Amino acid sequence: MKILGIDPGTQIAGYGIIEKTGSRITAVEYGSIKTDKKHNFPQRLKTIHSKIMDIISRHQPDQMAIEEVFYGKNIKAAIKIGEGRGIVFLCAASADIPIAEYAATVIKKAVVGNGNAHKSQVQEMVKIILGLPKIPESQDASDALAIAICHSHNLTHKPENS
Repeated sequence: MKILGIDPGTQIAGYGIIEKTGSRITAVEYGSIKTDKKHNFPQRLKTIHSKIMDIISRHQPDQMAIEEVFYGKNIKAAIKIGEGRGIVFLCAASADIPIAEYAATVIKKAVVGNGNAHKSQVQEMVKIILGLPKIPESQDASDALAIAICHSHNLTHKPENS
């Protein structure tokens, strides 16, 4: 089973593909989708859409997972992230891939065992769980891998067409 995790953003979106075979989880590919700050917002969304669809086309994931929106004090930033999340949902729907959402605290608890873990703890556990030689350079990619790992822990096997 291949799972594509997405850490949504409109300037930088992280992605991580893992493969789960039994209880073993391995990283397939991970990285960041960076948009050009000179482009207008619709063009940046188009870039994210195009790159995610390319990743889906190349890897054919069975499932997708995304982080829920968290908006501290900046509602405008939350709205922009929400628009970026909409693009991710469109990609999943276009490819007929089920998608799940997880709160940041749920992701941290699944990966570290503590919903209030620091980002550095999440990054270190992603490295350990996936047997990576080092922590991914992009924090967005590390977060996306954590989202995919969280989803792999929450998978329930349902009969097809249910």
